[in-house]
Amino acid sequence: MISAEKLDGLLSRFAEIEHRMTQNPDPTTYVKLSRDYAELEPLVARVMSLRRAEEELAGVEAMLADPAADTEMRALAELEQGELEESVEALRQEVRIGFLPRDTADDRNAILEVRAGTGGDEAALFAGDLFRMYQRHAQLKGWKVEVLSASEGEVGGFKEVIASVSGDQIFARLKFESGVHRVQRVPETESGGRIHTSAATVAVLPQAEDVDVDINDGDLRIDTFRASGAGGQHVNTTDSAVRITHIPTGIVVAVQDERSQHKNKAKALQLLRARIFDEERARLASERTEARRLQVGSGDRSERIRTYNFPQGRVTDHRIGLTLYKLPEIISGEALDEVIDALAMDHQATLLAAEGL
Repeated sequence: MISAEKLDGLLSRFAEIEHRMTQNPDPTTYVKLSRDYAELEPLVARVMSLRRAEEELAGVEAMLADPAADTEMRALAELEQGELEESVEALRQEVRIGFLPRDTADDRNAILEVRAGTGGDEAALFAGDLFRMYQRHAQLKGWKVEVLSASEGEVGGFKEVIASVSGDQIFARLKFESGVHRVQRVPETESGGRIHTSAATVAVLPQAEDVDVDINDGDLRIDTFRASGAGGQHVNTTDSAVRITHIPTGIVVAVQDERSQHKNKAKALQLLRARIFDEERARLASERTEARRLQVGSGDRSERIRTYNFPQGRVTDHRIGLTLYKLPEIISGEALDEVIDALAMDHQATLLAAEGL
């Protein structure tokens, strides 16, 4: 349980920020104070609600302990006691969660990458299924998905597809999807009815802003080439496709989705910033042993995280041992929240234990 001193310290800090905002600070200071105020306000509201509920519970308990209280009042107090105890415990949990260290990338939009792994054509079809799952999920959440680059499979699906996803709390919700997703099913091309196992890799990167990554033009090698889309669409007409190499890191990105070379370059730079930003986050995380230990799984994109078993209608997330017999609802994106919520709750529980809250 969080100590009263720690809660008092939070309220004092919030009151000080409020006071400083009324003292006509310079614009830069005001912006920082406003940001701090907005970050603390929800937690302060929970703490105030908790303290009111604790006071009400103490009053009820005092009445029950009073031998002079009449029978009718005691009966009402007993009913109210149970409700207040539940409310106090729920608010305490909310406050504990509010004190957890935040991932500063949680509020960001994301770059979603899905790549076919082992399994040939079936892996490409599965990568397509996964991408459509995320598209449908995003549509249900009111998020926007924009394809940045796509390479289609020979019989459908994708060898690789990269998209930006924008909306509210995108990275916070999708970051647990990074890793190897495995499918077990009978391919349409399989005449013997044998179950095949294929895989696709998902990577979710927080989108970087210009201030996060300083890219010097001199560090870039930009090549243009002719796009090679499926079905002959705008193929071999102009050198509209763009490949950018970031020389210091060796990171290479290529985009050929748009007819315009200018638009492809803008998308490629957006993707490059995200890759560099993610690499820096990974480097910092590896230096913080404790932080890496607290991740859901290792965060390694070569780690198998989830299996979709079609014959059994089963989805299993191996990191937390969660099995749901809701494969059609999950692969359609409609029940994906159930998996993400379970992962987020497990992550919170691990952090709470580590922080001693």
